[in-house]
Amino acid sequence: MKSTDVLIIGGSAAGMVAAVTARAHWPEKKFILVKKQKDVMVPCGIPYIFGTLGTSEKNLMPVDVMMEKNGVESLVDEATSIDTEKKIVSFASGEQIGYQKLMIATGSTPVKPKWLLGADLDNVFVIPKDRQYLDGIKEKLGSTKNVAVIGAGFIGVELSDELKKHGYNVTLVEKLPHILNLAFDADFAEKIHEMLTERGVNVIAGTGIKSVMGNGKVEEIELEDGKKLPMDAVILSMGYKPNTELAQKSGIQVDESGFIAVDEYMRTHTPDVFAIGDCAQKRDFVTRQRVATMLASTACAEARIAGMNLFNLHVVKTFSGTIAIYSTALDGTGFGTAGLTEQRANEEGIESFVGVFEGVNRHPGSLPTAHKQIVKLIAAKHSGVIIGGEVIGGTEAGELTNVIGLAIQNRMSVNSLLTMQIGTHPCLTASPAAYPLIKAAEQISNKMLKLMK
Repeated sequence: MKSTDVLIIGGSAAGMVAAVTARAHWPEKKFILVKKQKDVMVPCGIPYIFGTLGTSEKNLMPVDVMMEKNGVESLVDEATSIDTEKKIVSFASGEQIGYQKLMIATGSTPVKPKWLLGADLDNVFVIPKDRQYLDGIKEKLGSTKNVAVIGAGFIGVELSDELKKHGYNVTLVEKLPHILNLAFDADFAEKIHEMLTERGVNVIAGTGIKSVMGNGKVEEIELEDGKKLPMDAVILSMGYKPNTELAQKSGIQVDESGFIAVDEYMRTHTPDVFAIGDCAQKRDFVTRQRVATMLASTACAEARIAGMNLFNLHVVKTFSGTIAIYSTALDGTGFGTAGLTEQRANEEGIESFVGVFEGVNRHPGSLPTAHKQIVKLIAAKHSGVIIGGEVIGGTEAGELTNVIGLAIQNRMSVNSLLTMQIGTHPCLTASPAAYPLIKAAEQISNKMLKLMK
């Protein structure tokens, strides 16, 4: 039987980053990473293999290269059971590996609702992080014309746009009132809806799917409002569930939502076992409520925390909650969101002030690369602490969103943004006299001044 100091189950973003981080902090320890499949997909790049990239070959993470470079042994196998008392993991191949510390990074699996009639017909697909399955979708879609994407979260929106680029007639169906409804407030979501429609995607919001119909394979879908649409294929993008069956049957505590229970060091309730990534429990950074946020960026942050705390605790290095920082793009227009939306703050009973600034991402705005830019900041009403923000702009929108996320994580106030020192350049940023984050913060500050009078 093999043995190692640290055993990592899962080779996607969380497992890979955990291995590299832990190896750097504990270079004298032996590490083994076990992944279920040889080829590991870049999770956020999956929609783009259907259009821009054209092939899954261009969307692979170099896990084996990274592991070899960092002195971590990499194996392809599937864990079937964990004996947490003897500290032994058994695998489908018959291999057993003993460990001192175990890191579970088994990720998530796509939801295929049991209530959906016709979900098992041919040409009804989900979007897993499985290269072979995804290549199979591409092959089967080759001869189709009309494709329905069900669920307008980030993957659904990106996938719809990529399929349209490839020449399919695409209908995007969302049960909630707006696409990206949980990530953006209505004013921003409507702008993205409009852009997607202009790009040729048929967007239907405010009604969900009722059933998929056909004789053996997809021929038609029926919506909750009774409308029927002819379809050749249906792609379900209705969320993901944590892949925690292995942990649960091994006696590792799983919460009522199916996530592995962890503390702020990513430790489970079982000694010497950590959990990271989509399979691990999460709390919202601001509200402290349990949330089902699943992001590669969040997984990597958790992985670094776990890696640093494997053999002793570094008190300041804790994971203090999920900020939920998302971004996406439709060609040259970027969209980003971090923290709470204005709607979510209201639902949570958090009084807030909002600042929205519209400008241009270059100065002067007549530069050929200039793009309209809108920044929305949400701050707690009486303290001015930033709790959320949304951005529409050029490709810089992703990094502006990250800055908002950093402000939230460090509990910065609007005053911190007002006094922020920035570097600007005509070809790279908005004007220093009209920098969007500062101008949006200025609006909130003015509202707070009026409140004090």
